[in-house]
Amino acid sequence: MPKHKQARARRAARVLFAALTGIACTVAALAPGTAAAAATGAAAEARGDDHGVLRATLANGLRVVIVRNTLAPVVATSINYLAGSDEAPTGFPGTAHAEEHMMFRGSPGLTADQLADIGSIVGGDFNANTREGLTQFLFTVPAEDLDVALHIEALRMRAVLDTPRGWREERGAIEQEVAQDLSEPSYILYQKLRARMFAGTPYEHDALGTRPSFDKTTAAMLKGFHDTWYAPNNAILVIAGDVEPAAALTQVRLLFGDIAARRLPSKPTVRLRPVQPTSFSVATDRPSGTLMIAMRTPGPGSADFAALEVLADVLSSPRFDLYGLVPQGKATAAEFALDPLPQAGLAYAALSFTTGDDAQQLEHEVRAILARVARDGVPAELVDAAKLQERSAAQFQRNSIPELASVWSDALALYGLSSPDEDLERIERVSVADVDRVARKYLDLEHAVTGVMQPRGSGAPVATHGGFGGQESISLGEAHPTALPPWAEKALQRLEVPASMLHPSVSTLPNGMLLIVQPEDVSDTVSVYGHIRNRAETEERAGEEGVAQVLERLLTHGSERLDRVAFQQALDAVGAREHAGTDFSVQALAEQFDRAVELLADNELHPALPDAALAVIREQVAHGVAARNASPGFLMQRSLRAALYPPGDPSLRMSTPETVRALTPAAVRGYYASVFRPDLTAVVVIGKVDAQQARTTIAKYFGAWSASGPPPPIDLPPVPANAARSVAVPDASRVQDRVVLAQNLALTRADTDYYPLQLGNAVLGGSFYATRLSIDLRKNAGLVYSVNSVLQAGRTRSVYLVEYASDPQNVAKAADMVARELTAMQTTPVGADELTRVKAFLLRQIPLSEAGVEEIAHGLLSRTDLGLPLDEPTRAAQRYFDLDAAAVQEAFRKWLRPQDLVRVSEGPAPP
Repeated sequence: MPKHKQARARRAARVLFAALTGIACTVAALAPGTAAAAATGAAAEARGDDHGVLRATLANGLRVVIVRNTLAPVVATSINYLAGSDEAPTGFPGTAHAEEHMMFRGSPGLTADQLADIGSIVGGDFNANTREGLTQFLFTVPAEDLDVALHIEALRMRAVLDTPRGWREERGAIEQEVAQDLSEPSYILYQKLRARMFAGTPYEHDALGTRPSFDKTTAAMLKGFHDTWYAPNNAILVIAGDVEPAAALTQVRLLFGDIAARRLPSKPTVRLRPVQPTSFSVATDRPSGTLMIAMRTPGPGSADFAALEVLADVLSSPRFDLYGLVPQGKATAAEFALDPLPQAGLAYAALSFTTGDDAQQLEHEVRAILARVARDGVPAELVDAAKLQERSAAQFQRNSIPELASVWSDALALYGLSSPDEDLERIERVSVADVDRVARKYLDLEHAVTGVMQPRGSGAPVATHGGFGGQESISLGEAHPTALPPWAEKALQRLEVPASMLHPSVSTLPNGMLLIVQPEDVSDTVSVYGHIRNRAETEERAGEEGVAQVLERLLTHGSERLDRVAFQQALDAVGAREHAGTDFSVQALAEQFDRAVELLADNELHPALPDAALAVIREQVAHGVAARNASPGFLMQRSLRAALYPPGDPSLRMSTPETVRALTPAAVRGYYASVFRPDLTAVVVIGKVDAQQARTTIAKYFGAWSASGPPPPIDLPPVPANAARSVAVPDASRVQDRVVLAQNLALTRADTDYYPLQLGNAVLGGSFYATRLSIDLRKNAGLVYSVNSVLQAGRTRSVYLVEYASDPQNVAKAADMVARELTAMQTTPVGADELTRVKAFLLRQIPLSEAGVEEIAHGLLSRTDLGLPLDEPTRAAQRYFDLDAAAVQEAFRKWLRPQDLVRVSEGPAPP
């Protein structure tokens, strides 16, 4: 399954590294002899509260929490099994992860094909996540399909198939996932750090697993893991969204109530050893390096944990000395993270630096800062600011239905709390003295582990031959109908254009700025998101390439009125979050809306752009550009563009160290004056605010903004069709190839053929597990972990892409299968059943795309950028509803050219 590699605990959202960090809290199992009593006793009374939360414990021990949120007609479910890699047999660290995968390979009464089809029909938004002491299964579906998600989870809780054949097929996919992670230097850095910090304990490995252990794993072992740990009395079910809690609980009782509880084994004990201070390095082909200095802390069950949370907030503050290394030019990013595990935790400083920087000197300075904190404590005003930001965050989390389910799951299953509010209550009780005490105790640099990810180069791209492989014996995507259970068939029959819940107020200020206001009352917050139509490739002057990147960094230095630190202090005073740029935003409590907009406008319209900061940033960007231009990731992207577009195309322009170093203050200010214009700007105000209040406030602070001269050129020119080409980009840090297949199209977003192409793309790769490409490459062949296809359509041209990662020897095989599937779309009409199912998927994407405030705002801004009506999703849904197989086939014949696919790979050279 596609995974959240980063643990989704609230603090871990700030972690730089995409890793299976495996966060869990210790949850006591039922003592021997109590399971039968739990199964036969009366269920606990359901308890509701004034905040739309209903709690219950079923007779079999299943804990249920239902949280009502009416942002959109959407519901998110999270079933949390309190078992993960900690419970894996010795020598088989990936057992829990493997069983997580096999939960999608079928259960009695639900085949793998049925599960894949059902997941696609209800919108394709399903996921899973394995950590140390926890495995989660997640669905986000239209509210009317809650019963479908609950049926699936109840069947999977009862039993799984775990057949030898299913495991053989899935093993190929999970081993590709292992290869994918081992191709990420940041993952390797984090794992090496864990191995040293937790040597001799289960925590020295994460939940991912290894190829050798998977080769030894049997289907019987996996089924045994399920039958031991996947029990109602070892699970917590969280439901969040637009539901009637009492009715939802009735459904849960009906579907889960008769599942028998089990006697649970004791949880393993982790015996921590003293940390041996050590240092190590990891090579990377990325254009920047990373320094990590880590110390061990207690886990979330400790009385010190809340103070550690506040300490991490303080040390990550842009007002604190650690981040102060960034404006000094000694780092390009800096943060301090707290990463809890069941019976321990990690606290670490993580800083990015450019190629050529002295990592040892940076480490010396970071250690000096942390030692000073341990000795002298932290500023009291930063403790107050951290607590206010936590209060604001408690409101912000209500602005997304999936995030709300995640936050509640984390609180209950990871932190062992009764609710997210309990964490906030603990933080509110933390004093400055508490923070200073834990700093002295746990910022123990004498027992720290230090890791450095050091940049290096891999070589130039080389042309390859034979871009596609020979014929494979694996059958192409299974387009035959799959009979569905009656409870799922009902969902398929609900094929209708959903009504959007959005009814924004739209107006234009006298200066030309478009204002869109969408009132929402799910939280006591207001968010402002803005976008200025721009394109650096067409707007940067010759010889000034890189000015957009420099300007973006300069905008973090405050306004003409408030310098960088004073500006952040003003934000902290109202608990607001702000970002300036061509994409700008501020989020604040509703009572602070006016002040938040004032600060946003001050930064956006009157940026300081100090010359001293420009000198530092210019040199940093120049070093970064030099490293970027030699990095495999950039060379892959550039090779792809060079194969798709003719010489001289604006998309092929690139900054160099020379163009960056030549930038003057006048050049930066000139670019700002040319690009930042109200007549190219759209702003969305969304939250607890009415249209008149929003317009008055926005006009008050943005109304005097004016533009001079004609708008700059933005749109890219049309291009001729590309020819086939294959390029291999070396990347010594990867054990697996990342591959992109692509072709350009003269199609524009306004073309009516966009809709049948999108519908056909949903057949090929638009909804993960049930698509033809996933069936071919993942399910049947085991060549890849995931494969994605996308049609990127713009105002003047488009590109069709397919992306996957595979072992080098399988790159051409997989590419050939993709080309054959594209050809099949041109020669054979899509079956009626298959077409109905992808229509159901696309239609249900409408409510799912409106399940979060940020998603709503970005959707509205994206449509204005493309020149589309704001109700375009509903219009598109009607088009999809009306399309037939002949229209899809004709569009693929007209626009797709399988023989002209460009193939670019990054990693070991494919044979």
